[in-house]
Amino acid sequence: MPVSTEWVPALWRDTFDEMLNDDNELDYGDQWTLNFNYSQSDTVTKEEQKRGWKVYCHKAHGDFKCASCSKIWHSARIVVLFRYRLQNDRGTVIMRPFGQTCRSCGNKQFERPGFPQDEVEMALDRLFSKIRKNCYGEESDDEDDSPRQEKLTKPHESALCEACMAGICSQNKDKKGVLRCAN
Repeated sequence: MPVSTEWVPALWRDTFDEMLNDDNELDYGDQWTLNFNYSQSDTVTKEEQKRGWKVYCHKAHGDFKCASCSKIWHSARIVVLFRYRLQNDRGTVIMRPFGQTCRSCGNKQFERPGFPQDEVEMALDRLFSKIRKNCYGEESDDEDDSPRQEKLTKPHESALCEACMAGICSQNKDKKGVLRCAN
């Protein structure tokens, strides 16, 4: 299977729409949209909380390709940040994938990750679970607490990780080993 190293927003948006419409993941009659913001943080101000914004951080597997030297690497610690809210029958999700820099050539530009389809589906499935719990009051399955088959990768290098620099990397876990955002 070829490795997907290219950041493809359409893959996320199309999968999001398919899961909403075909799989009825959020079958409450509200309209939901997925947008991207590559500078958002995990901090939600009190004013944003009053307007209903919530945050969910997901640890994903994906691949990177350096724009300078074309080196390809896999990471099992890519942070995908979602902000979401439901207001007046309209739901909004804003997503940010965090990048990594290349160790080989020292290029300081953060590369955006590429994701396989199954990883996108898993991330969105967990996001929808959070939305059902926090926006519609459904019981949570606590899927994030379930153990996940870890693919062995090289040790995580915090100096190359955009999420580490933002203080929300999957290296920053609570005592149960669950990734936590600031809120």
